[in-house]
Amino acid sequence: MPMAEAELKDLLVTWVEGWASSRHYPTQSIGGFPAAQLTDRSGDWVAFAAEPSDEDFGRLAEFMSASRDRVLAVLTDNHLRFRTLAEQHGLAVLGADQELMVMDFEGKDVEEPWLNDDELKLRTEIEDSSATVTVATQDGELAASGHVAVADGFAVFDRIVTEPKYRRRGLGSFIMRALTAAVSEHGADQGLLIASIDGQHLYHHLGWSDVSGVLMLKNASNPDGPSLND
Repeated sequence: MPMAEAELKDLLVTWVEGWASSRHYPTQSIGGFPAAQLTDRSGDWVAFAAEPSDEDFGRLAEFMSASRDRVLAVLTDNHLRFRTLAEQHGLAVLGADQELMVMDFEGKDVEEPWLNDDELKLRTEIEDSSATVTVATQDGELAASGHVAVADGFAVFDRIVTEPKYRRRGLGSFIMRALTAAVSEHGADQGLLIASIDGQHLYHHLGWSDVSGVLMLKNASNPDGPSLND
């Protein structure tokens, strides 16, 4: 059964809060819709909406038109509807393969995992209600990393990366467990993330569930744009 629109909007607001917090992005509200400033990339804004009405979409498109580098992320599984609206408002598709995913931590192991590899070392840095976890060799070569921030009872995971030469060693799932343990004292009882097409297989394997597709839109005059996972 599709998630209720109000619940989806609440999840989106929570995800933006956690995602922006872990990246230290400024945020603002655009006509009631959350937006974050990509200070480490274009310096411009990405706005977010969950199943917006045609009227709301028009207002968001107007916000987009004020600057070429702005981006709009729409949570929806009705891509055809919003592709059509985008074309009508001079917007183009930037990406359509990401997915908002959720997981209930009840009954899950939230203890810090043991890294069964003498070559590698775990490092955890905690800042307020967020954490960064890295796994590196004794010589300092990065093998894997990830970030998490707690928002409204959710642990919002971001930038879970395993370097190519260290893949197929279980480091992706290890990083997720280490991040969960790092923020376990902050009362998060559920996890939330937006996954790339590559990450979705791992998260499904770990017990995460799909919530909604993510349609990324850009101004048609812009040849490129960011991913939420970069």
